[in-house]
Amino acid sequence: MTMSVQTETSTFEPSCPTSFYITTWARRNCTAENVRRKFPITLWLPRYQCSWVQSDFIAGLTVALTVIPQGLAYAHLAELPLQYGLYSSFMGCLVYFFLGSSKDITLGPTAIMSLMVASYAEGDTTYAVALTLLCGCIQLGMGIFQLGFLVNFISFPVINGFTSAAAITIAFGQVKHVLGLQKIPRDFFPCVYYTFKNIGKTNLWDLLMGAVCFVLLLLLKWLKDVKWDSPDEIGYSPTRWQQAGRKIVWLIGTARNAVVVVSAALVVVALKSQDIDVLTLTQQVQPGLPAFKPPAFTAHHGNSTETAGDILQGLGAGLAVVPLIGFLECIAIGKAFARQNNYRVDANQELLAIGMGNIVSSFVSSYPITGSFSRTAVNSHSGVRTPAGGLVTAAVVLLSLGVLTPSFHYIPQAALAAVIISAVLTMVDFRVLVKLWRLQKVDLLPLVCTFFGTFIGIEWGILAGVGVSVMILLFPQARPGMLVDNKDVLIFQPDRGLHYPGVDFIRTLLYDRALKEKPYRPVVLDCSHMASIDYTTIQGIKEVLEEFNRMRVPLSFAALKPHLQEVLTAADLPGFRCYATANEAANNIYEDGDPETNPYTPLLNAAQH
Repeated sequence: MTMSVQTETSTFEPSCPTSFYITTWARRNCTAENVRRKFPITLWLPRYQCSWVQSDFIAGLTVALTVIPQGLAYAHLAELPLQYGLYSSFMGCLVYFFLGSSKDITLGPTAIMSLMVASYAEGDTTYAVALTLLCGCIQLGMGIFQLGFLVNFISFPVINGFTSAAAITIAFGQVKHVLGLQKIPRDFFPCVYYTFKNIGKTNLWDLLMGAVCFVLLLLLKWLKDVKWDSPDEIGYSPTRWQQAGRKIVWLIGTARNAVVVVSAALVVVALKSQDIDVLTLTQQVQPGLPAFKPPAFTAHHGNSTETAGDILQGLGAGLAVVPLIGFLECIAIGKAFARQNNYRVDANQELLAIGMGNIVSSFVSSYPITGSFSRTAVNSHSGVRTPAGGLVTAAVVLLSLGVLTPSFHYIPQAALAAVIISAVLTMVDFRVLVKLWRLQKVDLLPLVCTFFGTFIGIEWGILAGVGVSVMILLFPQARPGMLVDNKDVLIFQPDRGLHYPGVDFIRTLLYDRALKEKPYRPVVLDCSHMASIDYTTIQGIKEVLEEFNRMRVPLSFAALKPHLQEVLTAADLPGFRCYATANEAANNIYEDGDPETNPYTPLLNAAQH
């Protein structure tokens, strides 16, 4: 007796699919090449040249001379103690040294981020630092899951409208400090109302200090950008003393914020030495370096304690708006300087760098940071070669925290306000209105909606602009362009794929042109421009075919892509017929009919001959 044993082969199935997929993902992504891409320092550090040290040192020092007065001013704008501006100015540079993909970008506090911190944290340092950590976690998660492309859904008009409105909000919010006014609300419209209402209480000394500082800032900026003319003699080159003088002038112009703030503080010291106290000064600054500790998620206000849930609820929309705007600001700056200096910036890598920068910065009591346009420009124009310039910037900021903080009390509020106003006025761009009016008027809608919505609230302005942009983007789907060959056989040619927003429009158009009045007219739908279709559209086509079949009017399809033809064939549509070209469909549209009783047979014969 012979026994046969049947063997059965089966594919291996892991006992734990989740762990199998995680292992597969890890093997695919945790390669040496991928790790090097995630840590750009491993790409440029081995090629670092000794001749670059001088360039990076000068650039880092120049940026430090810019970020110290800006950090103090932006902390004032964020309604936080001044030292928080410096706490936010060094750790981002250190993190970006390891993770940044741009040699020019420098991370730190910016005017727009400070405005948003003032709006969502409302002067509470616990809220501000917690927002930094959460903002970093969201940005880091977006970078890990390669979500950098999301920024592409925010159009240029929305960005322009937001930055212009934010700049006006920031600048006008500083007018109260230039005038020496007290207890003026933060929100834009109440701020405007109460500023003009209390303008009679202006402190003339503050006004004078603010005006002089502002004029000096404009003058020094002009001095930095001046183009030195050389004589026309062939072979002329400036002398060594001329070159040195021009570099000194450029350095003073570049460090104009520090020059003006220090000069204003010296004026205050001189006045106080004569017992003259007429200027409004900044608050006392806590000396020393910040403690390295995790952010607190409890806040104590008198006898009440706010829990982590209360903080999250209080931050509200800021948890979405701040990370998005921070990344948007940084990547826009990075791409601009990458084009200028001929290199590429990886959006997802920038998300990782900004996210990790915010996470680590939150442990030194920083508020949210991102790339700064003004300091990045200074960095680039100073000849920086690598992100190593950030090490010098961080070292100088730490030195100022350890040594100079007691002197910051002598800085007038009007001087810091002048620094902020001069920094943000360049962000207002009304010339784009003329360009859009000339080139694409419809893009004015999201710009205007974002611009005016931002005065009501930051999130409302962005939502309004993005909403209008999405409507403009989707409108062609709801009203696709249609080329109609208005002969005895109607040939309709959509200019794009058919999707569910446009189903009713197409159905109505076919009914009105073919079935509205007798004699009914046969239809050919030329699909040569269609590349995609969705289920709702297929159902709509089925209803149209049923109606045409009920009225005994031919409806044919032509030039369908193979994959679309397969989909429509599988849908089992009643009376579905497809031809290679629209002409073939028109010539064969009655091949199944009775020529003797068909009123269109003469037309068909004429077309065939």
